[in-house]
Amino acid sequence: MTSLAQQFQAHADYRPETLPVDTGRQLIIDAVSPIVGTEHIPLRDALGRVLAENVICPIDVPPHDNSAMDGYGLRGADLAADGPTTLDIVGTALAGQPCAASVGPGQAVRIMTGARLPAGVDTVVMQEVARVEGGRVTLAPGQRAGHNIRRAGEDLHAGQVALAAGRQIRPAELGLVASLGISEVAVRRRLRVAFFSTGDEVVTIGSAARDGQIYDSNRYTLFGMLTRLGVDVIDIGVVRDDPDALETTLREAASVADVVITSGGVSVGDADFTRDMMARLGEVLFWKIAMKPGRPMAFGRIGRHGDSAWLFGLPGNPVAVMVSFYQFVQPALLRLAGVDPLPAMPVLRVPCATPLRKAAGRTEFLRGVLSSDGGAWQVRTTGAQGSGILSSMADANCFIVLGPGQTNIATGEPVDVQLFDGLV
Repeated sequence: MTSLAQQFQAHADYRPETLPVDTGRQLIIDAVSPIVGTEHIPLRDALGRVLAENVICPIDVPPHDNSAMDGYGLRGADLAADGPTTLDIVGTALAGQPCAASVGPGQAVRIMTGARLPAGVDTVVMQEVARVEGGRVTLAPGQRAGHNIRRAGEDLHAGQVALAAGRQIRPAELGLVASLGISEVAVRRRLRVAFFSTGDEVVTIGSAARDGQIYDSNRYTLFGMLTRLGVDVIDIGVVRDDPDALETTLREAASVADVVITSGGVSVGDADFTRDMMARLGEVLFWKIAMKPGRPMAFGRIGRHGDSAWLFGLPGNPVAVMVSFYQFVQPALLRLAGVDPLPAMPVLRVPCATPLRKAAGRTEFLRGVLSSDGGAWQVRTTGAQGSGILSSMADANCFIVLGPGQTNIATGEPVDVQLFDGLV
């Protein structure tokens, strides 16, 4: 079997010591494939899930020709070429209560939005241009034949694929499936993701922090990002800096999860025992991504045969964890969950409100605030950009992305912006 390293070596840009962001992301996406396993669930439980099978229309939508608005239904041929049109009112058509009357020459029916078109009706004129007097309706000049009607099947036809497998179900998809009268859908099982922090200096909230210790924030940001993706989260806690403890934890995590995410312990100084231990567990590659923040990262598989899982070893600094997750882990998780096609990461070009300093050579992700000033969009940084300053993420609504070839940015110069909402 070809190893991960051998697969990646075929890529022209693969240099694990200075890996470009886009290359690393694509290598990971190409390496993973959707998990196996489906279940049939009630439609109301399907929000955020990924369709495992195509949803096929059992009916036309709409099921019959109907009115697009409140007004008067008539034959388009009766409309005067110029001047008003006066017709006899022969009935009323209500939504859900078909009108038995048939509309002939010189006749019209009062019709409501969504009502089925009576026989003979091919045009609806909105009520705002109509005047009723003595059982007759007079329509203002300038009305056009064929307007304000919705044809049967103009949205979806019976037998058509309404939603393709791989589609993630959002509120609009829930409504679309419901409009077909379908109460249950086939979805892929939830992706299971285990995560933990490493380090003797890290302590869980609720415990007293000793001198030199810090409270663990990474597990909480990871919990939030994973929960928003709709995966099953398995919080393993904090693992101390001990090879045996780390190995035991990784083995146990791989036995219950599809993916294991660690934070801390992958930098140059930390990786001595980690490399050897992970080599025994499976195949894990250590990369130095050409990015800031978040340079060190590990990726690979741990475990053997059935008890194996993909591993993402993220840096320990809080901001670096979040940047690395959004740029590398999230696309891979969506791919593993079966989302197809993968959504493109939305990027806007927006003028920068202040000058920025940058050296060429790597991609930088600055925490930014996108805002409108007098109707024109602009972006600024949140201030200090250190990889340990988590408040820079809390204050931000986007990343300002400066590519490897970019250097200093002048005020007003356009920059690439990734919106956090677009990152999920």
